[in-house]
Amino acid sequence: MTTTSERAQGRPTPQTAPRVSQSVFDGSRLRVVLLVDVYDGAQQQFLQAYEQLCHQVASVPGHVSDQLCQSIENPSQWLITSEWESAPPFLAWVNSEEHVRMVEPLHSCVRDTRSLRFHVVRETGGPASDNDVKRRLQSSPRIGDGVIRHALTFTVKPGSEKTVAKILADYASPEPRVDDTTRLCRTSLFMHGNRVVRAIEVRGDLLAALRHVARQPEVRAVEELINPHLEQHRDLDDPESARMFFTRAALPAVHHVTAQQEDVQAERHALYYPARPGEGMRLAELLARHDEAAAGDPHSTVLRSTIFQRDDVVVRLIDVRGALDTAAPAPFLGLTEPGLVAELTTFPDGDLTRVLEAARMDFVTDRRSPDA
Repeated sequence: MTTTSERAQGRPTPQTAPRVSQSVFDGSRLRVVLLVDVYDGAQQQFLQAYEQLCHQVASVPGHVSDQLCQSIENPSQWLITSEWESAPPFLAWVNSEEHVRMVEPLHSCVRDTRSLRFHVVRETGGPASDNDVKRRLQSSPRIGDGVIRHALTFTVKPGSEKTVAKILADYASPEPRVDDTTRLCRTSLFMHGNRVVRAIEVRGDLLAALRHVARQPEVRAVEELINPHLEQHRDLDDPESARMFFTRAALPAVHHVTAQQEDVQAERHALYYPARPGEGMRLAELLARHDEAAAGDPHSTVLRSTIFQRDDVVVRLIDVRGALDTAAPAPFLGLTEPGLVAELTTFPDGDLTRVLEAARMDFVTDRRSPDA
């Protein structure tokens, strides 16, 4: 029971097992904030590269507007803000090879960047025009759990799968504490054929956590061991080569839902959905809608679900009560109609039981920090 003094102090009223839901699929407007640190003396070069870039971005579907701002205190610090009709068109563009090529002129003049993405919840101003009405606001605040979820995916040379799996399974876990506000909570590794997926959960600053992990000698040793087996070449001693590799490997979380917060024993599985060309975002949204509906069912065996998507690669990480039941595949697969399986994926068979077996990724390792 919440006391009068607690209410007076503004403390939130505790809720029983609130649902955690994070999603890019609510249709509301998106505000993207890019913090840029430019090399001293390269401001004019940066401005010229930006002007070329902004003309190209203006033609991208879903783009509304952008602004370029320079710090009044430090001329090396710049801020780019852009508005998008919704998150999916932005993500489709920012994760594309077109974007990789488009931002290449910026690399020689930029020391560091940080990208932040926000749905618009409220705004002030005059009476809304017809165009403004169409640009939706997020209907209500979402309840989070303080965890940021992200994944990396890459492919290894056919025939090297067992060697790579052993290397990845045997690595020493890095120090989970990054700084006073950031900690590594969990790292889960799975493989599907020659595709590797590494999913991480972080409390605090994701970018700081990724940089922390990359600096750890035990992690660097593992990365060097798998280098000869990668299909995409990388040189970790070359910042540009490493940056390009990890840019292409990024697999963002587009949806997460937790049905309950209690410490329920759960088994983690990963499913890989090879989408048909151009259908990755639509497939991810369909899976997200299924998982949102399932989270409202107290009898659901799927306790948590995270969907990662980039281009035509869709991965769904699920924590389930007990083992996967192939006799009732739909709740675990997230797809209930064989017709949609055939329409959106390249699975050769639409039978849901066989699709579930085909989608299951091989478990490599799952590491949790002691106080996660």
